[in-house]
Amino acid sequence: MKSRLNRRTFLQGTGVALGLPWLEGMAETTPGPSPVRMAMLYMPNGVNVGAWVPEGKGRDFRLSPTLAPLERVKDKVVVVSNLWNEASKSGDGHYVKEAAILTCTTIKKTPGADLANGVSVDQVAARKSGQETPLASLELGVTPVAIGVDAVVGYTRVYGSHIAWSTPTTPLAREINPRSVYERLFRAASEPQGNAARMDSLLLDRVLGDAKRLRAQVGTADRLRIDEYLSVMRGLEERVERSGDTSRKTWKARAPIDGKAAPSDRPGDHQEHVRLMLDMIATAFQTDTTRVATFMFGNAVSNVSFRFLEGVSAGHHDVSHHQNDADKLEQYKLISRWHVEQYAYLLEKLKGMKEGESTVLDNSMVLFASALSDGNKHDPHRLPVVVTGGGGGRIETGQHLVYAEDSPLSNLYVSMLDAFGARVERFADSTGPLPGFLRG
Repeated sequence: MKSRLNRRTFLQGTGVALGLPWLEGMAETTPGPSPVRMAMLYMPNGVNVGAWVPEGKGRDFRLSPTLAPLERVKDKVVVVSNLWNEASKSGDGHYVKEAAILTCTTIKKTPGADLANGVSVDQVAARKSGQETPLASLELGVTPVAIGVDAVVGYTRVYGSHIAWSTPTTPLAREINPRSVYERLFRAASEPQGNAARMDSLLLDRVLGDAKRLRAQVGTADRLRIDEYLSVMRGLEERVERSGDTSRKTWKARAPIDGKAAPSDRPGDHQEHVRLMLDMIATAFQTDTTRVATFMFGNAVSNVSFRFLEGVSAGHHDVSHHQNDADKLEQYKLISRWHVEQYAYLLEKLKGMKEGESTVLDNSMVLFASALSDGNKHDPHRLPVVVTGGGGGRIETGQHLVYAEDSPLSNLYVSMLDAFGARVERFADSTGPLPGFLRG
């Protein structure tokens, strides 16, 4: 594909939504009722379980060593213990669990383009709020989509590259280039209604046309890879069409956007890349460009090197297979804590954005979770899950909720959808909302 699709066009074509690094000089939000936002942050490879679980329960709890970076927002935190995703209990160690973290569905085992999963909870929320903002949702990451088949388990790697699904067969393309995200945000907020969507549609048509022409010139294996790419692009086509719908009510940004403040498209290191993308979420929420976002710290089976952390000498996936080695367990803890520090970075940024008497964090709910607990066992039980933010006053924050063993993860999603204003009777295998999570 490199011969026909240059990197810049490819990144723009796979760009899904936008954001803009938060600028301290931005004005406070405009008057009016504050919208509720939902963000879902995914970390691959599980955690060092022994360093994750807080001491105590209810409001009388102490954050664990891994969760200690959340101390300054502890009153906005809900740590949720003993949830699991039953639909992911079978299959391989990673893809079945990680592709389904937001769908709670058993994915189809396939090496090719005939994907099958479920609709993710973020997209259920986006259907409720998507007509009220320029962008229905924002999907971000830092790692390119992986293609081909993982020969060890027989699943296409595309499953491990997406957590947001608009339909059971349509994973949503993620944006990984900060500048491209910024440019699209600015267009959506600045162009007359419909113009930005037409520009995106023309670009998408060009990229898809190149891909389809290339498909006719390559062998079977490469055609399969292009088919995987095209299956992801179907989700982008759907959203471009939806963003061009001029029937939605007139939208106004809740804060100004500086068109000259484009971020780098070449972050200096992994941490800078992560923080730039988290800045995108913060600004998208603060300006009300979108109310729904997902972020992947890495693809399934991510082996990003964390040698930049003192005391860490290996990649993430390698360390997660600790085999109870004390040194690897310590490195595993340090890597998990680093991810929580980035989560805290976003939360504190949202807390600093005023909305009348409240903050953007008060009017948001930000999930941080992994699809595994112990990566060494590929364990789907007792998932590491935290939700921070008031959800517009609907969430009982500042507590550690401990449920019966193997309570459905989908029950949390039913509760979050209720707080978001997109109430559902059921989601996937849910049995009802989580007791004690919501007020009233």
